[in-house]
Amino acid sequence: MCSTSSQAVAETTKLNTLGIHHLGLNVPDIKQTAAFFIEQLNFKKVGEKPEYPAIFVSDGTVMLTLWQVADVGNMVTFDRKKNIGLHHFALKVENAEALSNLYQQLKLLDSVEIEFAPEPLGDLPISHMMCFIPGGIRLELITA
Repeated sequence: MCSTSSQAVAETTKLNTLGIHHLGLNVPDIKQTAAFFIEQLNFKKVGEKPEYPAIFVSDGTVMLTLWQVADVGNMVTFDRKKNIGLHHFALKVENAEALSNLYQQLKLLDSVEIEFAPEPLGDLPISHMMCFIPGGIRLELITA
């Protein structure tokens, strides 16, 4: 809960964010995960830090920073029902046809696990699907 003084400061200075700049993801194989975004979702590689190592990819709207896990043998996978952290992230697609086409494309990949196929999102006029991509990251694809 915010204190009264911090609320007053926020109201006075109108602190606003401007959307997400980038999302950083730790993955066991940055090259495999980067290839997924580049080859399947048409992201572009926009940078790299081989010494870190990290690869930066973007769809022109959002940038993803893919960080290589240092010790893959001792990594702990995320459990969305037990851990604090990234439950999933969602990328918008143009429409239901684009979502269906992506589903048809992704379900053929051994490196992608489809959690559920495109379906309506409750009573909303949008559809979505959920999958696990290379690196074990949970990705939602959702119509705009």
